[in-house]
Amino acid sequence: MIVVTGATGNVGRTLVRILTGAQVPVTAVARHITDADVPPGVRAVAADLARPAGLHAAFAGADALFLLVAGEDPDGILAAAKAAGVRRVVLLSSQGVATRPEAYRHPGRFEEAVRESGLDWTVLRSGGMAANAFAWAESIRTRREAAAPFADVALPFVDPDDVAAAAAAVLHGDPHPGATYTLTGPAGTTPRERAAAIGAALGEPVRFTEQTRAQAHELMARFMPLPVVEGTLAILGEPTEGERRVSPDAERLLGRAPGTFAAWAERNAAAFR
Repeated sequence: MIVVTGATGNVGRTLVRILTGAQVPVTAVARHITDADVPPGVRAVAADLARPAGLHAAFAGADALFLLVAGEDPDGILAAAKAAGVRRVVLLSSQGVATRPEAYRHPGRFEEAVRESGLDWTVLRSGGMAANAFAWAESIRTRREAAAPFADVALPFVDPDDVAAAAAAVLHGDPHPGATYTLTGPAGTTPRERAAAIGAALGEPVRFTEQTRAQAHELMARFMPLPVVEGTLAILGEPTEGERRVSPDAERLLGRAPGTFAAWAERNAAAFR
């Protein structure tokens, strides 16, 4: 049995589908989840990683855990997993732990806890995800407009379905114990190029407007902690060489090249119509 936390999210939903398709027993965990949210045969458990004391039912019978960075007590989460019999954990972390450790202390704490847990572990550090473009969904649907800062700075955003497939490969295939991988897309794209790719998928042009850093900061601070806002803007505007680099790790785990942003836009065009 594999427990997938964040099972209704961009990565978790696909991971549940991949594992179920491979006939792997799955428990899907999210704060708000019902049987209607998961494929037939998947056990859905509503639980909150911010409350480790309530995770026993979610982890019962599992031998592996896909863990998101959520809540403030990674040691409590991992203790609950061990008590339930979990032997292996795959953590979805952030590339920022390596490139911006001061800004990404929270996922860094999770990585440290996983490494010291006594469980077999693998860490997947995701770069920026293509699904971040869903933030444009309303403005593109209603006005065919997209806005972002740093219009011409390119980063190799990764398709969340590829992150899910990499996690499935580690959870259900070669376990890669003690390994840390960085997952990126196959090439850098700029915000302007990503808006154009969505327009191409729609068959209609999308007008792009470049925000100032201050405008972006104000909007992001409404739903993100300030250190994460600062770290994210630093990556988007002044990426390090490591943040610009295309990592070979996704292809190594997937056995194929990771998908392009344009392919992600084609597959998700309905969200922008």
